[in-house]
Amino acid sequence: MHSAGDRVTHVQYGDGTVESVNEYHTRIAFDGHGLRTFVSSRVVLAPSSTPAPVKPVRARKKAAGGATLR
Repeated sequence: MHSAGDRVTHVQYGDGTVESVNEYHTRIAFDGHGLRTFVSSRVVLAPSSTPAPVKPVRARKKAAGGATLR
């Protein structure tokens, strides 16, 4: 059984990071396929030695309007 934060490889989805695990579900954030949920007792995973990719930092939106109070 893997724990949250582990890097794993799945045959179909490739490398990913385990987000959460309980007795029923395993959630994995895959590098190229996003977040997927599997049945914990049925999912086949292998350890991965590839580092997690760096997630880009999103720019914050500017305030709408531009009017100022005086």
